[in-house]
Amino acid sequence: MAGRSDAPGEMFDVVVIGAGPAGASAARAAARAGVTVCMLERAELPRYKTCGGGLVGLAVDHAGIDLSGLVHASIDQLTVSLDGRLARTRRRPGRPMLSMVMRSEFDRALVHSACAAGAGLRTGVHVTGLREVTGPTAGPVPGPGGPDSNEVQAATAVTAVRGVRESRGSTEIRQTRDGCVVVTVRGGREIRARVVVGADGASGRTGAHVGVRCDQVDVGLEGEFPVSAPTARRWGGRMLLDWGPVPGSYAWLFPKSEVLTVGVIGSRADGDALRSYYGDLVRRLGLGSVTPLHDSGHLTRVRAAGSPLRRGRVLVAGDAAGLLDPWTREGISFALRSGRLAGEAAARAAVGDLSALAEYPRRIEAVLGPEMDAGRKLQAVYAHHPGLLHALLTCMPGTFGLFGRIVDGRTTVARQLRRPGVRAVTGALAR
Repeated sequence: MAGRSDAPGEMFDVVVIGAGPAGASAARAAARAGVTVCMLERAELPRYKTCGGGLVGLAVDHAGIDLSGLVHASIDQLTVSLDGRLARTRRRPGRPMLSMVMRSEFDRALVHSACAAGAGLRTGVHVTGLREVTGPTAGPVPGPGGPDSNEVQAATAVTAVRGVRESRGSTEIRQTRDGCVVVTVRGGREIRARVVVGADGASGRTGAHVGVRCDQVDVGLEGEFPVSAPTARRWGGRMLLDWGPVPGSYAWLFPKSEVLTVGVIGSRADGDALRSYYGDLVRRLGLGSVTPLHDSGHLTRVRAAGSPLRRGRVLVAGDAAGLLDPWTREGISFALRSGRLAGEAAARAAVGDLSALAEYPRRIEAVLGPEMDAGRKLQAVYAHHPGLLHALLTCMPGTFGLFGRIVDGRTTVARQLRRPGVRAVTGALAR
């Protein structure tokens, strides 16, 4: 196998696979905790990333970097339309709803912050596999989503062999110190880590290794179009959201100085219809004759409820774990938050606190679980009643302001769905 050798490879406390928002956030958190950290990134940086590049309030709050030189536009106006019809523009002065960034610049700044905290970075590294090895006092490595009972059984086995009574906690510490994860890379020597954080995206190796299951797979089609100064001014500070003709789909236009990012997203099963929708949208916006700077597609995968987030010493975060909003498919804020939690857990485990690994999924469920559950419910309503959402945003007093507060992070859909009346109406409409 490429990258496999009999000689031991380099050893780090934490290896982070992937240097996007989740990976950089994990590496920064682990490095700040004082452990040795190495980020492995397949691409050379900076690199283009298919993404709208709109930072919601929670992403701004958790980025942990100075965004002043990265924001290409601050959005305080929203145009909403229903498959190109019934367009209406609303303005929300004060705090912007979204901050527009180029992902290549944003991701590079996050990586720089991780390196400034003490993390190392290696680019052009293609990870080909993971395997866990254990030392003389270590028990079996749990399988995907391995229950804590495996660790209890391992501790019991060690006690029986040694013929002495030992606490579960002390055995876990020995297990962590004796065991490691071996990361194999193409054309290079193995790299070893006490803990690995997988942040290599929806199609990466770590999600498959952990056994992540996803029950919603969407395809996004997006282009970045250079425009004239008058067109850029017309869209300055204003974004477009169009509720699409394909159930559960929508489109966007995000302005970034003299570039407009235009895209659509919806179920992968409706790929042909989405391509038609995207083409119609581009022509409708007067961009049909413009050659895009980038024109690409990508898949997003939403984690199924109860899907594992760890396997032994390997944790997954961000897109690799399927952590994103099922309705908007917004993932940057989920990546930043899950990455930080993974980095903190990895650092604790690397110095002997194995319980941090078992705590990580519970923390993710507590912090991000309610938001994902709420997003699923809202997506179910939206897929059946896009016209109702449009009517609420454009006609019902207070709804536009509430939407703005959700986007800028001052409230959440989950919080709103806890209101008895809202919960009852949402449940009825989703049927």
